[in-house]
Amino acid sequence: MKQDNGALRHEAEAMFGAAVQRADPASAVRAELARAPLDAPPEGGRLIVIALGKAAVPMLEAALERAQGPVKALAVTNPENMRTLAGAQVICGAHPEPDDSSAAAGRAIVELLDGAGARDRVLALISGGGSALAVAPAPGLTLADKRAVNALLLASGLEINDMNLIRQQLSDLKGGGWLRHAAPAPVRALILSDVIGDDLRAIASGPTVAPIGTRAAARTMMQAAGIWDAAPEAVRARLSQAAPELTGAPQAQNRLIGSNRHSLEAMRAAALARGWAAEVVSDCLTGDVADAASQVLAAAADAPRDRDVALLWGGETTVRLRGDGLGGRNQELALRVALGAGAALGGGWVFLSGGTDGRDGPTDAAGGVVDDASAARIAAAGGDGAALLENNDSYKALALAGDLLMTGGTGTNVADMQVFLRRASG
Repeated sequence: MKQDNGALRHEAEAMFGAAVQRADPASAVRAELARAPLDAPPEGGRLIVIALGKAAVPMLEAALERAQGPVKALAVTNPENMRTLAGAQVICGAHPEPDDSSAAAGRAIVELLDGAGARDRVLALISGGGSALAVAPAPGLTLADKRAVNALLLASGLEINDMNLIRQQLSDLKGGGWLRHAAPAPVRALILSDVIGDDLRAIASGPTVAPIGTRAAARTMMQAAGIWDAAPEAVRARLSQAAPELTGAPQAQNRLIGSNRHSLEAMRAAALARGWAAEVVSDCLTGDVADAASQVLAAAADAPRDRDVALLWGGETTVRLRGDGLGGRNQELALRVALGAGAALGGGWVFLSGGTDGRDGPTDAAGGVVDDASAARIAAAGGDGAALLENNDSYKALALAGDLLMTGGTGTNVADMQVFLRRASG
């Protein structure tokens, strides 16, 4: 059956590729700077360019092509997308959990911004992943404190915006921190969104915009998620204190140059061009991955059988950790669809769920591509799909079936994409 579905898999992967291409960071920066060119700094000033995120290097490379006058440039990215760049310093942080390299990256950003003067101009290039890649603990906190909270957040089931609200209140850089350190230099930011809904305060935890919420809101969320008591004492102390009023930080000129919704529309256009009856089911497939799988299965079961159907989603789900297996939200979503389909969807279908950055969780896979025979292949290879799912071991399950989506690092990140394909019956 897998061989019979090979053409469908190729179609799904081509549509996913169109989504990734629309989020190409260098193209997005070039288009924006063609629309609104960079101003040369006044005499005696510099252009300070700082790129942060999984798309940092190509974004910085494109910006340097258009830079005028003296330039100081820094990129902070993840190891998979690391490469040297003439005229710039490029350093790595860690993702999804920050480590000492992330702290070193945070110090490098602070040092560069603290050196900005009134004649300097700051260009910030922001993309997904920045929350972990560069960290600077707020006064009174240590990196160990932040790492402990981040681990609690990743296992909490909280949605990404809620996680970022909490992270901002524990950081010296997030939630507008770049503006405070850059003052009095003006800041312009070009932003590639990996956050569903494109709230600029949440992308990379909003280094050039006001914070999402308050310390009190962060405390309430942690208590509701059941992780407050497990947080370090210094964290609980900070979030229990009122925040001082901050003044003197200029407002940034923020511009969104790419997003999940843009890529979802590109995926739909690719599907239509390839002859599919394409429908965007949702541009907000979020929340618990088990609920998301149920939504996918319901939509697939209701889809018409008299035409070649392409159902499309964009979003970012969350996984509640129950075991010690290896996987990610896209792999688990694909596995849940494969195990939950049963006979309801019939045969001749394929479902793809992938992260546009090419990396799903702490694995080398972007996600999974499953079909009507995936569950049988797992069993034939000696695996127990349900047990592997319960242990959050979706990577092993999909590997047994030959269903891992492997793209390598893409150099961009606009969250996740899903495709369900089924040919007309009869």
